[in-house]
Amino acid sequence: SYYSYYFYTIIIMHLMRLCYCLGTLLPAVSSFHMASPSATRRVSRQLKRTQLQSTSLPPSGGGESNSSPISLIVKSEESDRQNDLMLGEDSGMFNWSNEKWGALGESGWLTFFAAVATILTAVAVLWIYPPTGYGDDFVSFLENDVAHGNPHLVTLAFGIIFPIVHSGLASLRPLGEKIVGARTWRVIFAFPSLCLAYSWIVYFISHAHEGFQFYDISQIGWVHGLAWIINFTSFLFLYPSVYNLKEVAAVEKPKIHLWETGIIRITRHPQYVGQVMWSGAHLAMVGTSFTALTMALLVGHHYFACWNGDRRLEAEHGENFLKIKERTSVIPFQAIIEGRQQLPKDYYKELLRAPFVLIAVGSIGAYFAHPYMQAGAALAKNTGLVPGGILDGIFLEFN
Repeated sequence: SYYSYYFYTIIIMHLMRLCYCLGTLLPAVSSFHMASPSATRRVSRQLKRTQLQSTSLPPSGGGESNSSPISLIVKSEESDRQNDLMLGEDSGMFNWSNEKWGALGESGWLTFFAAVATILTAVAVLWIYPPTGYGDDFVSFLENDVAHGNPHLVTLAFGIIFPIVHSGLASLRPLGEKIVGARTWRVIFAFPSLCLAYSWIVYFISHAHEGFQFYDISQIGWVHGLAWIINFTSFLFLYPSVYNLKEVAAVEKPKIHLWETGIIRITRHPQYVGQVMWSGAHLAMVGTSFTALTMALLVGHHYFACWNGDRRLEAEHGENFLKIKERTSVIPFQAIIEGRQQLPKDYYKELLRAPFVLIAVGSIGAYFAHPYMQAGAALAKNTGLVPGGILDGIFLEFN
């Protein structure tokens, strides 16, 4: 499902950011080289030229930029926002020089990777690995006790349970944060969502070709190519809060952000649009009743999230959100066509930013990881049920 791409994309993004952070060592290494007098004079002349040129450059966020694409990725530049309300944040801003490893416990990348490793280890031990986890017990319960062997009813159950847990915990966020704090609530929210998403992903991959076959056009070359392009593009429609990886991992305090730039200019709910694109492309490739039901459930959940997301943003930001809502739309480009939203002349600056590059690389990586996803899903299916888990002893004591 869309969540499988999303999950693998985030993991690959983490690895890319690690490589990115390792790049900070290069300037440190180069500083050990002794510059010759002639090299020093050349650098001095270059600095003078740069200072003279900088006096004639337009201010940031206004005119034309002479920056190369690489420099814009390393350090984001503001677009011309003179027509904006300036009530929301500028999405996807990134400055390489601000990225630090930090000590463990600080809000740096070392703490981030430690937090991600901890939560993924907990998911693996308590849910994924059959001898210790309970994911196989949960799926077995749905298959045998609820659906009685009907995979359509299993994915239907997932399509009901996951939105209740995921959107329900998101809706309870204001109350939960008051009780346990923002960071702890993020963990409470993320753990069951990751567990259920994993199980639904694996089940979908294992049963995607089951049920009634409406059509099979997967062997037509241009259909596969078009589906690939749509799938790839769909991942550029991620909600900007996903870019803040440290907030996602609760290293920094999670916030309910109000965004005004970037993909939000195209659609206020990019995650919904991306899900529609992804589901439509995959349904075109895999025309079975099981896939059709799963895609409908995913799109239905995201459609509900449009309403629920607007409700939560209005509760958090009030009038500021309503003003931005008037200038945006759910349907892509609608607000632009109607004249309610104006794209800056240098709009490319809002898209040529590090998060989009990392998402693009991660999406390509997820595509090539398909055989491993399929192999993992087959392994989980063939392993079957290993009753119980690591917490059985605790449960028995209570009984």
